Amino acid sequence: MANLKAGSRPPWVGLGAAVWLQIASGNAYNFPLYSHSLKSVLGFNQHQLTMLGVANDIGENVGLLPGIASNRFPPWLVLFIGSLACFFGYGVLWLAVSRTLQLPYWLLWIALCVATNSSAWLSTAVLVTNMRNFPLSRGTVAGILKGYGGLSAAVFTEVYSMLLNNSSSKLLMFLALGVPILCFIMMYFVRPCTPASGEDSAERGHFLFTQAASVVLGLFLLGTTVLDHMFHLSASISYVSVAIMIILLMAPLAIPVKMTLHRKRTSRSEMLDQPIRSSDRSVLGEGDADKTEPLLKPSSSTADFGSFREGDEASEVAMLLAEGEGAVKKKRRPKRGEDFKFSEAVVKADFWLLFSIYFVGVGSGVTVLNNLAQIGIAQGVQNTTILLSLFSFCNFVGRLGGGIISEYFVRSKTIPRTIWMACTQFIMIITYLLFASAIDGTLYAATALLGICYGVQFSIMIPTVSELFGLKHFGIFYNFISLGNPLGALLFSGLLAGFIYDNEAAKQHGVNLLSSTVSCLGPNCFRVTFLVLAGVCGVGSILSIILSMRIWPVYQMLYAGGSFRLPQTSNN
Repeated sequence: MANLKAGSRPPWVGLGAAVWLQIASGNAYNFPLYSHSLKSVLGFNQHQLTMLGVANDIGENVGLLPGIASNRFPPWLVLFIGSLACFFGYGVLWLAVSRTLQLPYWLLWIALCVATNSSAWLSTAVLVTNMRNFPLSRGTVAGILKGYGGLSAAVFTEVYSMLLNNSSSKLLMFLALGVPILCFIMMYFVRPCTPASGEDSAERGHFLFTQAASVVLGLFLLGTTVLDHMFHLSASISYVSVAIMIILLMAPLAIPVKMTLHRKRTSRSEMLDQPIRSSDRSVLGEGDADKTEPLLKPSSSTADFGSFREGDEASEVAMLLAEGEGAVKKKRRPKRGEDFKFSEAVVKADFWLLFSIYFVGVGSGVTVLNNLAQIGIAQGVQNTTILLSLFSFCNFVGRLGGGIISEYFVRSKTIPRTIWMACTQFIMIITYLLFASAIDGTLYAATALLGICYGVQFSIMIPTVSELFGLKHFGIFYNFISLGNPLGALLFSGLLAGFIYDNEAAKQHGVNLLSSTVSCLGPNCFRVTFLVLAGVCGVGSILSIILSMRIWPVYQMLYAGGSFRLPQTSNN
């Protein structure tokens, strides 16, 4: 790991490159763009299509291998594996949709899993690396990266409609070739760096600039999509729009360029006094360690890397001193806020509460996302591209806003981030009831609300995991909890929504849907599904409140000084 001073350029170069890779990792969100071709060209019914949607979510979120690999291998190797999965998976799908080869259903199911599993490899590499590079701003970093990930659907929709002429086969080829090429270009810049010991004075401004650039990009993508739908923009205007989109995507790279042109001078005494520490171990020399008292000395709010348990009883302090002198060797279990091993975390109630809450919020939301085209058609919307773009933009707003708002309140009021999961899941109850009612004019409003609430789940879960269980094995924890997404898709989308949809279509058309591709029309196609999802989110809201009350003392310790204070890792 490179030993770098605070405010050095490589972490910001890595964040700028991570933005592109996070966009690429959103390739799984393109399923609604080519799902209609899988249904019409290959003759699948809605249940078969829904199960392909489950494969899409399983591949995207089963990331235990990437999580383990992120602790053992450099980021470039994790990105390389993801690029290979993208090439082979989408390559097979392209062969089928372009009718180059006739492939069996089971092979396409596996290919879709492999293709979207590239998302897990790419997002794990950039997220783990940048969370460790910016440990004091993990909520902000998670919000930015997952926000750009939420915009990926709109970015790909822009490319799909303006460059690829709404061709599913061209889109699949673009994914099979374009994403790997991007990975090969960017993998060198995403690398681990030793984080700064305290908050750099210019860091907040840099984050604000990145957040503002992402908001401008989101508004631009939404505006161009709506204009293209209304006025059918000419080819020249479309090419200009794509060029502007690329420039906006490059905006975060302006930060390291600015830092290169206007380098911050640091005095020699300041550099010597400034301790450098990684997220999981101290890099102070032995001589310095002898002169410090990390366990007993109170620390400031900006450069506190000692224990956050200063208020322990005198007996525990005496035990720590005895351990330090070698008189006692005690192996204790980590406390919440310290680095956990996976085997230590899975026996904690907080871990499974967070998993259940995420399962409810994301699992129900992805059910709507996977069936968004069919939901729109059932309610009389023929062109569902705007629905997808609206959901994508609001998903981005939720991810970015969830990171910003939770970071503000956790620093100023020490309010646990999970309280915002409770609030958004309560709003999701209302949203699903709006979908079920199918009242004229509510479809777009319900889609927007759901997109925001869905995005918040991501930007809250990620920093919460790192704060409760540490960054040392963060990749494994993050990807394990992410399994709630495909599990929710399997239960709510594959086994519930697809079954009800096909039965309702059979009633309307009086045919056997095992060999039919007819569509279901009317509110009854998904009404029961939405009512079930509303009930499930009610349970999720209650669990979110329970978890928030349990972990409130942890956040009071971690953010007591108004900024994050890294606890000492346990020796286990």
